[in-house]
Amino acid sequence: MDTTVNGSGNAGTSERWDAAKPEGPTWNLAPGDDSGEAIVVMVGRQLKAWRETKAMRAAELGRLIGYGEDIVRKIERGARIPRPEYLDKADAALGANGLIAAMKQDVLAVRYPKRPRTLSKLEGQAVDFRMYTIFCLHGLLQTEEYARALMSTHRPLYRQEELERYVAIRIGRQRVLHRLPAPEFSFVMEEWALRRQIGGRAVMARQLEHLLEVGDMPNVEIQVMPTANARHPGLSGSLAILKFPDGSAAGRSEDLNGSRPTTDPKMLRLLELRHGIIRGQALTPAESRDFIQEVLQEG
Repeated sequence: MDTTVNGSGNAGTSERWDAAKPEGPTWNLAPGDDSGEAIVVMVGRQLKAWRETKAMRAAELGRLIGYGEDIVRKIERGARIPRPEYLDKADAALGANGLIAAMKQDVLAVRYPKRPRTLSKLEGQAVDFRMYTIFCLHGLLQTEEYARALMSTHRPLYRQEELERYVAIRIGRQRVLHRLPAPEFSFVMEEWALRRQIGGRAVMARQLEHLLEVGDMPNVEIQVMPTANARHPGLSGSLAILKFPDGSAAGRSEDLNGSRPTTDPKMLRLLELRHGIIRGQALTPAESRDFIQEVLQEG
């Protein structure tokens, strides 16, 4: 199964979840992160044990540290990841002498894993998407028919029920395009991805129409890199960068870090530099719209 950053390949097994809006002093826990969930549950149990040792109610602790009872209880049952400042305040209020604050590194490791397995699982949290793809269209831009035709090329072949499940997951991820508040999206694609007849002429025609529709959204920019441009830094592989409300980011490029997603600041700066050059050399969004319309009419 695919764990690529852009979800534009043959499988897409990572669902999105709504996490764009932070809830006070907490972060959402990514579904499917079993090891992270275990850490968060452990931290919650420790917090509850400290509170109960002090014979203090959840509402009382909330008043002392400036948060509602609901937040306190969510953290204690492991439903939310406490931010470092929450742990600092709880440590002081419960007289833990640094024992609660010492858990900050554990929760930060859950929130910012050094090696996230897939960026598509982080899409629900992102507020800024910067994507460049080479051989096919990005998964967030694919129609159902295009996605099915593309995944049907996988070898070994998927069983029919697997294929339909992967298609449904990929299309489900596209709800992030319509989320409020609206994230910003920048998609750059190679010209040949528009001309390759994935699924045949009818499927591709509908796909091009869909690109025009998505490109008209006020929070989406779609740009085309002409095939004639043979000198740009994207030729070594697709890349993606996701940015989050707290200023953090994650990214991936096919030719860096063994193609694994990364949160390393140095690598992210390199990815941003590459993406900026790619955007600058691609057709403008207006020119790209005209170009896609031309390809559609040629079809």
